[in-house]
Amino acid sequence: MTRIKPFTWIKVSVFALALIPAVRLIVGLFTGGLGANPVESITHTTGTFALVFLMVTLAVTPLRRITGYAALIRLRRMLGLFAFFYTCLHLSTFVVLDHFFDPAAILADVVKRPYITAGSLGFLLMLPLAVTSTAGMIRRLGGRRWQQLHRLVYLCAIAGVVHFLWLVKADLREPLIFAGVLTVLLGYRIAVWRNAPWSKKRTARR
Repeated sequence: MTRIKPFTWIKVSVFALALIPAVRLIVGLFTGGLGANPVESITHTTGTFALVFLMVTLAVTPLRRITGYAALIRLRRMLGLFAFFYTCLHLSTFVVLDHFFDPAAILADVVKRPYITAGSLGFLLMLPLAVTSTAGMIRRLGGRRWQQLHRLVYLCAIAGVVHFLWLVKADLREPLIFAGVLTVLLGYRIAVWRNAPWSKKRTARR
C-alpha cells in the first residue's frame, strides 16, 4: 500500500477549506439562507474571498522565509487559482445577476463607476496569471520571464483593495483591514529587496 506523504494531506485540506465559501453559497442559494438580498450576499462573499486568497497567496513567500518551511511554496499556485476562481464568481454575479448579460449596461457601469473600473482592471491583470499558471507555461516562458509576468499579482491586489475601498460608502473597517494587510505584505517585499546584496551594490555605485 502506497503511503501518502504528509504534505499531500495539507494540500488536500487547504483545497477542501478553500471550497467551503463556494459550497456555503450554493447551499444558501437553494435553502434560502442568503438573506433578503441574495445577489448582494453572493457579491460580497465572492469579492471578499477573492481578496482573502490574494492576500494569502502573497503571504506564502514571507511565511516560507520566516518559518523556513520551504514546502509552503507548493501551495502558492493553488491559492492563486482560488483567488482567480472567486474573482470569476464575483464578476459573473455582476455580469449575470446584476446586468443579465447586457453588454451596454455592463460597459456603462465600468466607465461610470470608478470602483467597477478598478475591479475590472484587477480581473484583466489576473487573466494572464491564471493562463500561465501551469508547469508547461513556466517551461515555455522560462523561469525569469514567468516571474516577471507574475509580479502583476501585486497590481491585482492593489486594484482589488482600491475596488473595495471605493465601493464601500460608510463602514470602511473591512476594506481598511485588507489595505493594512496588503501594505505589510508589500512593505516586507520592499524591505527584502532593499536589503538584497545586489541591491546594496547598485546603491553603492550611485
